[in-house]
Amino acid sequence: MRQFVDEAFFVHNMKNELKPIVSDKQEVVFVCIGSDRSSGDSYGPFVGLRLKKTFTLRKYTHVSVYGCLDHPVHAKNLAETAQLIQQNHRDPTVIAIDSCLGSSKHIGTIHLEKGPMKPGSGVQKDLPPIGDYSISGIVNAGGFLPLQVLQCTRLSLVYKMANKTADFITRALFELEYEKKKKQVL
Repeated sequence: MRQFVDEAFFVHNMKNELKPIVSDKQEVVFVCIGSDRSSGDSYGPFVGLRLKKTFTLRKYTHVSVYGCLDHPVHAKNLAETAQLIQQNHRDPTVIAIDSCLGSSKHIGTIHLEKGPMKPGSGVQKDLPPIGDYSISGIVNAGGFLPLQVLQCTRLSLVYKMANKTADFITRALFELEYEKKKKQVL
């Protein structure tokens, strides 16, 4: 599913797409990829920061987050992070989150897709794919000099996209928790 972050019902629609993905597994791992050294590449770490804060407050034990502003997951530690996930989690659903470059008419869209993410492909890096699902945010137009394009991406757009992404993820998990408790009462 792809939707513009400014569309009405964005959080509601994306939350409903995510709920069936995270409801059937005991353990969910979010891998938020990127770096705070580039405005366009900071989408993943911003999402990770918000998720870590929320899940710490809610004390979720079945949800883990790798990558945030303080401890980013990036090209140099992606393989190591994938290894850590394999060692520390038993058959989790892994959802990779990263920014990407795309068509200028799709800037500001979020994509939720089945299948692994191939981080770095927009900037000609050969990194291992990661995840069972991917959430990618198109932060700028691809094309000539992609690293410079990421460097010059508007932080306000990236920040807004990251907040909306964290919103639909947390709402999906909150609703699932609520529905589970409601069933236990009945």
